[in-house]
Amino acid sequence: MKNSIPFLVLLLVNFCFGQNKFDQKKAEKFQKQINSEYADAKTSPLMEEDLKTFKTLDFYPINGKYFVNAKFEKAENEKIFEMKTTGTRTPQYIKYGTLYFTIDGVALQLNVYRNIELSKKKEYKDHLFLPFSDLTSGKESYIGGRYIDLKIPKGNTIAVDFNQAYNPYCAYNHKYSCPLVPLENDLNVAIKAGVKTFH
Repeated sequence: MKNSIPFLVLLLVNFCFGQNKFDQKKAEKFQKQINSEYADAKTSPLMEEDLKTFKTLDFYPINGKYFVNAKFEKAENEKIFEMKTTGTRTPQYIKYGTLYFTIDGVALQLNVYRNIELSKKKEYKDHLFLPFSDLTSGKESYIGGRYIDLKIPKGNTIAVDFNQAYNPYCAYNHKYSCPLVPLENDLNVAIKAGVKTFH
């Protein structure tokens, strides 16, 4: 037992140093960026008639409760698979790992994925894709779930800010084909953070 104590201390120290703190300004910056992207005809997924009257997306109030430092467990021996989408497109993904965290004392887990094609591009080489649905889906938030962009962590924790959850483009325009949230990423809690449903 004595031998395991230094290891435990080391584990705790590493975990604490891997922690990130909630940053209200980052969440506000995310809202401003997505609003300006959607207001610009060159980058907006909105349909023409919606773009004419667009002022802002509808967001949940920013809340530090929905920022978590999740335990990250890298997946091993995973096979590349074709992720189903709202269209006929089937992009190739691989499950990269699993995130473990708690919200309101409820233990939760989500899988994160890596897009094979995208990961070949220099600017996306460390990009991870986190699709999820929750108890707000189809009510206050988009029925098809929402996405969060993450980066491959250096250690065994990863900061996830649900205040930066956004809708797939197909929530705004039927011409897009968007990945469907895998069933294992359906949370049995309400994530009242991020972008709400459109209209």
